[in-house]
Amino acid sequence: MPDLSQETPYADGKILKQVTDGVGIITFNNPDKRNAMSLEMWEGFGEALTALRDDDAVRVVILRGAGGKAFVSGADISQFEKVRHNAAASEEYGRRSAAQRALLADYPKPTIACIQGFCLGGGMQLAMLADIRISAHDSQFGIPAAKLGIAYGYDGLKHLVSLVGPSWARLLMYTGMRIDSTEALRIGLVERVIPDEQLWGETMAIAITIAQNAPLAIKAAKITIAQVLKDESARDMDAVKAIGTACMDSSDFREGRQAFMEKRKPQFSGK
Repeated sequence: MPDLSQETPYADGKILKQVTDGVGIITFNNPDKRNAMSLEMWEGFGEALTALRDDDAVRVVILRGAGGKAFVSGADISQFEKVRHNAAASEEYGRRSAAQRALLADYPKPTIACIQGFCLGGGMQLAMLADIRISAHDSQFGIPAAKLGIAYGYDGLKHLVSLVGPSWARLLMYTGMRIDSTEALRIGLVERVIPDEQLWGETMAIAITIAQNAPLAIKAAKITIAQVLKDESARDMDAVKAIGTACMDSSDFREGRQAFMEKRKPQFSGK
Protein backbone atom coordinates (compact mmCIF):
# COMPACT_ATOMS: atom_id res chain seq x y z
CA MET A 1 0.00 0.00 0.00
CA PRO A 2 1.22 3.55 -0.65
CA ASP A 3 2.64 5.62 2.19
CA LEU A 4 -0.21 8.03 2.97
CA SER A 5 2.16 10.40 4.82
CA GLN A 6 3.68 11.55 1.50
CA GLU A 7 0.35 12.53 0.01
CA THR A 8 -1.14 15.93 -0.78
CA PRO A 9 -4.56 16.34 0.91
CA TYR A 10 -7.69 17.81 -0.66
CA ALA A 11 -11.22 18.15 0.79
CA ASP A 12 -9.93 18.20 4.41
CA GLY A 13 -7.85 15.08 3.80
CA LYS A 14 -10.73 13.02 2.39
CA ILE A 15 -9.03 13.00 -1.01
CA LEU A 16 -5.29 12.25 -1.10
CA LYS A 17 -2.85 12.55 -4.01
CA GLN A 18 0.58 10.94 -4.42
CA VAL A 19 3.09 10.44 -7.26
CA THR A 20 5.55 7.55 -7.45
CA ASP A 21 7.50 6.09 -10.42
CA GLY A 22 5.46 8.05 -12.97
CA VAL A 23 2.21 6.83 -11.39
CA GLY A 24 -0.28 9.26 -9.86
CA ILE A 25 -2.44 7.82 -7.07
CA ILE A 26 -5.73 9.34 -5.86
CA THR A 27 -7.14 7.84 -2.66
CA PHE A 28 -10.75 8.27 -1.54
CA ASN A 29 -10.07 8.64 2.18
CA ASN A 30 -13.36 8.59 4.08
CA PRO A 31 -13.21 5.03 5.49
CA ASP A 32 -15.67 5.73 8.36
CA LYS A 33 -18.35 6.15 5.67
CA ARG A 34 -16.87 3.49 3.38
CA ASN A 35 -15.52 6.29 1.18
CA ALA A 36 -18.99 7.66 0.36
CA MET A 37 -18.61 10.76 -1.82
CA SER A 38 -19.70 14.14 -0.46
CA LEU A 39 -19.84 17.22 -2.70
CA GLU A 40 -16.62 18.44 -1.06
CA MET A 41 -14.93 15.14 -1.95
CA TRP A 42 -16.10 15.44 -5.58
CA GLU A 43 -14.59 18.92 -5.74
CA GLY A 44 -11.32 17.80 -4.10
CA PHE A 45 -11.20 14.84 -6.49
CA GLY A 46 -11.41 17.27 -9.42
CA GLU A 47 -8.52 19.32 -7.99
CA ALA A 48 -6.36 16.19 -7.57
CA LEU A 49 -7.20 14.98 -11.11
CA THR A 50 -6.28 18.38 -12.55
CA ALA A 51 -2.95 18.49 -10.65
CA LEU A 52 -1.98 15.01 -11.93
CA ARG A 53 -3.14 15.85 -15.46
CA ASP A 54 -0.84 18.89 -15.50
CA ASP A 55 2.16 17.06 -13.95
CA ASP A 56 4.46 15.93 -16.78
CA ALA A 57 6.08 13.32 -14.51
CA VAL A 58 2.74 11.46 -14.28
CA ARG A 59 2.01 8.96 -17.08
CA VAL A 60 -0.91 7.01 -15.54
CA VAL A 61 -3.38 7.53 -12.64
CA ILE A 62 -4.73 4.95 -10.17
CA LEU A 63 -7.94 5.54 -8.19
CA ARG A 64 -8.30 3.62 -4.92
CA GLY A 65 -10.23 3.63 -1.65
CA ALA A 66 -8.66 3.80 1.82
CA GLY A 67 -9.40 1.32 4.60
CA GLY A 68 -9.67 -1.93 2.62
CA LYS A 69 -13.48 -2.11 3.00
CA ALA A 70 -14.61 -0.02 0.01
CA PHE A 71 -13.52 1.63 -3.22
CA VAL A 72 -16.42 4.11 -3.07
CA SER A 73 -19.72 2.95 -1.54
CA GLY A 74 -21.73 5.61 -3.39
CA ALA A 75 -22.87 9.14 -2.63
CA ASP A 76 -22.97 10.38 0.96
CA ILE A 77 -26.72 9.94 1.52
CA SER A 78 -26.54 11.91 4.79
CA GLN A 79 -26.14 15.00 2.56
CA PHE A 80 -29.29 14.22 0.54
CA GLU A 81 -31.80 15.96 2.84
CA LYS A 82 -29.83 19.15 2.34
CA VAL A 83 -28.58 18.88 -1.27
CA ARG A 84 -30.72 16.30 -3.14
CA HIS A 85 -34.19 16.43 -1.56
CA ASN A 86 -36.04 17.15 -4.83
CA ALA A 87 -35.51 17.51 -8.59
CA ALA A 88 -34.22 21.10 -8.49
CA ALA A 89 -31.78 20.42 -5.64
CA SER A 90 -30.66 17.17 -7.28
CA GLU A 91 -29.98 18.99 -10.54
CA GLU A 92 -27.72 21.45 -8.69
CA TYR A 93 -25.93 18.53 -6.96
CA GLY A 94 -25.48 16.85 -10.34
CA ARG A 95 -24.13 20.06 -11.85
CA ARG A 96 -21.59 20.47 -9.04
CA SER A 97 -20.27 16.92 -9.47
CA ALA A 98 -20.63 16.76 -13.28
CA ALA A 99 -17.46 18.76 -13.96
CA GLN A 100 -15.35 16.18 -12.11
CA ARG A 101 -17.00 13.25 -13.89
CA ALA A 102 -16.43 14.98 -17.24
CA LEU A 103 -12.78 15.53 -16.30
CA LEU A 104 -12.34 11.81 -15.67
CA ALA A 105 -14.37 10.79 -18.75
CA ASP A 106 -12.12 12.87 -21.05
CA TYR A 107 -8.88 12.38 -19.10
CA PRO A 108 -5.83 12.49 -21.40
CA LYS A 109 -3.82 9.94 -19.38
CA PRO A 110 -4.67 6.26 -18.75
CA THR A 111 -6.69 5.64 -15.57
CA ILE A 112 -7.06 2.48 -13.46
CA ALA A 113 -9.66 1.81 -10.76
CA CYS A 114 -8.17 -0.42 -8.04
CA ILE A 115 -11.26 -1.85 -6.33
CA GLN A 116 -11.29 -3.53 -2.91
CA GLY A 117 -14.58 -3.99 -1.07
CA PHE A 118 -17.78 -2.12 -1.88
CA CYS A 119 -18.12 -0.41 -5.27
CA LEU A 120 -21.69 0.87 -5.33
CA GLY A 121 -23.82 3.57 -6.99
CA GLY A 122 -21.66 6.64 -7.64
CA GLY A 123 -18.63 4.45 -6.92
CA MET A 124 -19.60 2.25 -9.85
CA GLN A 125 -19.85 5.36 -12.01
CA LEU A 126 -16.32 6.40 -11.00
CA ALA A 127 -14.98 2.90 -11.67
CA MET A 128 -16.74 2.72 -15.06
CA LEU A 129 -15.27 6.10 -16.08
CA ALA A 130 -11.74 4.72 -15.54
CA ASP A 131 -10.07 3.01 -18.50
CA ILE A 132 -9.40 -0.26 -16.64
CA ARG A 133 -10.92 -1.88 -13.55
CA ILE A 134 -8.88 -4.29 -11.38
CA SER A 135 -10.72 -5.89 -8.47
CA ALA A 136 -9.90 -7.81 -5.31
CA HIS A 137 -11.67 -11.15 -4.81
CA ASP A 138 -13.77 -9.82 -1.93
CA SER A 139 -15.31 -6.88 -3.83
CA GLN A 140 -19.03 -6.29 -4.31
CA PHE A 141 -20.68 -4.26 -7.06
CA GLY A 142 -24.15 -2.79 -7.43
CA ILE A 143 -26.26 0.27 -8.21
CA PRO A 144 -29.02 0.59 -5.57
CA ALA A 145 -30.76 3.54 -7.30
CA ALA A 146 -34.10 1.68 -7.50
CA LYS A 147 -33.98 1.07 -3.73
CA LEU A 148 -33.57 4.84 -3.15
CA GLY A 149 -35.94 6.17 -5.81
CA ILE A 150 -33.08 7.76 -7.78
CA ALA A 151 -32.78 7.96 -11.59
CA TYR A 152 -29.16 6.94 -12.27
CA GLY A 153 -28.59 9.21 -15.26
CA TYR A 154 -27.69 8.83 -18.92
CA ASP A 155 -23.88 8.87 -18.72
CA GLY A 156 -23.65 6.27 -15.97
CA LEU A 157 -26.02 3.92 -17.79
CA LYS A 158 -24.27 4.50 -21.12
CA HIS A 159 -21.02 3.24 -19.58
CA LEU A 160 -22.77 0.34 -17.87
CA VAL A 161 -24.44 -0.79 -21.11
CA SER A 162 -21.16 -0.46 -23.05
CA LEU A 163 -19.42 -2.73 -20.51
CA VAL A 164 -22.02 -5.38 -19.67
CA GLY A 165 -24.72 -5.02 -22.37
CA PRO A 166 -28.36 -3.94 -22.02
CA SER A 167 -29.76 -7.10 -20.39
CA TRP A 168 -27.30 -7.16 -17.49
CA ALA A 169 -27.72 -3.39 -17.13
CA ARG A 170 -31.49 -3.95 -16.75
CA LEU A 171 -31.04 -6.77 -14.22
CA LEU A 172 -28.64 -4.69 -12.11
CA MET A 173 -30.77 -1.54 -12.31
CA TYR A 174 -34.24 -3.09 -11.84
CA THR A 175 -33.21 -5.21 -8.82
CA GLY A 176 -30.52 -3.03 -7.22
CA MET A 177 -28.77 -6.38 -6.56
CA ARG A 178 -25.12 -6.75 -5.61
CA ILE A 179 -22.79 -9.06 -7.48
CA ASP A 180 -19.41 -10.43 -6.43
CA SER A 181 -16.12 -9.99 -8.29
CA THR A 182 -16.40 -13.39 -10.05
CA GLU A 183 -19.73 -12.37 -11.60
CA ALA A 184 -18.38 -8.86 -12.34
CA LEU A 185 -15.47 -10.43 -14.24
CA ARG A 186 -17.76 -12.80 -16.13
CA ILE A 187 -20.08 -10.05 -17.38
CA GLY A 188 -17.24 -7.67 -18.31
CA LEU A 189 -17.65 -5.10 -15.54
CA VAL A 190 -14.02 -5.62 -14.40
CA GLU A 191 -10.97 -6.76 -16.37
CA ARG A 192 -8.95 -8.63 -13.72
CA VAL A 193 -9.68 -10.20 -10.32
CA ILE A 194 -6.67 -10.52 -8.02
CA PRO A 195 -6.30 -12.09 -4.53
CA ASP A 196 -6.79 -9.34 -1.94
CA GLU A 197 -3.23 -9.32 -0.61
CA GLN A 198 -1.78 -9.07 -4.14
CA LEU A 199 -4.19 -6.42 -5.46
CA TRP A 200 -2.07 -3.33 -4.85
CA GLY A 201 1.18 -4.91 -6.12
CA GLU A 202 -0.51 -6.18 -9.30
CA THR A 203 -2.24 -2.84 -9.93
CA MET A 204 1.05 -0.95 -9.49
CA ALA A 205 2.84 -3.41 -11.79
CA ILE A 206 0.27 -2.76 -14.55
CA ALA A 207 0.50 1.00 -13.96
CA ILE A 208 4.32 1.00 -14.10
CA THR A 209 4.22 -1.05 -17.32
CA ILE A 210 1.90 1.58 -18.82
CA ALA A 211 4.10 4.42 -17.47
CA GLN A 212 7.18 2.92 -19.19
CA ASN A 213 5.47 2.61 -22.59
CA ALA A 214 5.35 5.42 -25.15
CA PRO A 215 2.87 8.08 -23.93
CA LEU A 216 1.93 9.22 -27.44
CA ALA A 217 1.17 5.66 -28.56
CA ILE A 218 -1.03 5.17 -25.47
CA LYS A 219 -2.72 8.53 -26.13
CA ALA A 220 -3.37 7.37 -29.72
CA ALA A 221 -5.02 4.18 -28.45
CA LYS A 222 -7.07 6.13 -25.91
CA ILE A 223 -8.29 8.71 -28.46
CA THR A 224 -9.03 6.10 -31.14
CA ILE A 225 -10.95 3.73 -28.82
CA ALA A 226 -13.03 6.70 -27.57
CA GLN A 227 -13.97 7.49 -31.19
CA VAL A 228 -14.79 3.83 -31.94
CA LEU A 229 -17.38 3.95 -29.12
CA LYS A 230 -19.13 7.00 -30.58
CA ASP A 231 -21.84 6.93 -33.24
CA GLU A 232 -20.26 7.18 -36.68
CA SER A 233 -21.75 10.65 -37.26
CA ALA A 234 -20.11 11.98 -34.07
CA ARG A 235 -16.62 10.55 -34.62
CA ASP A 236 -13.66 12.93 -34.86
CA MET A 237 -11.53 11.10 -37.43
CA ASP A 238 -9.28 14.17 -37.77
CA ALA A 239 -8.23 13.70 -34.13
CA VAL A 240 -7.40 10.04 -34.84
CA LYS A 241 -5.34 11.01 -37.91
CA ALA A 242 -3.56 13.83 -36.04
CA ILE A 243 -2.42 11.64 -33.13
CA GLY A 244 -1.35 8.91 -35.61
CA THR A 245 0.82 11.43 -37.46
CA ALA A 246 2.24 12.77 -34.18
CA CYS A 247 3.26 9.22 -33.18
CA MET A 248 4.98 8.43 -36.47
CA ASP A 249 6.90 11.75 -36.39
CA SER A 250 7.86 11.48 -32.71
CA SER A 251 11.33 11.03 -31.25
CA ASP A 252 9.78 8.23 -29.16
CA PHE A 253 9.09 6.26 -32.36
CA ARG A 254 12.78 6.62 -33.29
CA GLU A 255 13.76 5.60 -29.75
CA GLY A 256 11.46 2.57 -29.91
CA ARG A 257 13.03 1.40 -33.18
CA GLN A 258 16.58 1.97 -31.97
CA ALA A 259 15.96 0.22 -28.64
CA PHE A 260 14.48 -2.77 -30.49
CA MET A 261 17.50 -2.98 -32.84
CA GLU A 262 19.93 -2.57 -29.93
CA LYS A 263 18.02 -5.11 -27.79
CA ARG A 264 17.63 -2.68 -24.88
CA LYS A 265 14.73 -1.19 -22.96
CA PRO A 266 13.43 2.04 -24.56
CA GLN A 267 13.44 5.32 -22.62
CA PHE A 268 10.40 7.27 -23.78
CA SER A 269 10.02 11.03 -23.27
CA GLY A 270 6.48 11.52 -24.55
CA LYS A 271 7.72 13.67 -27.43
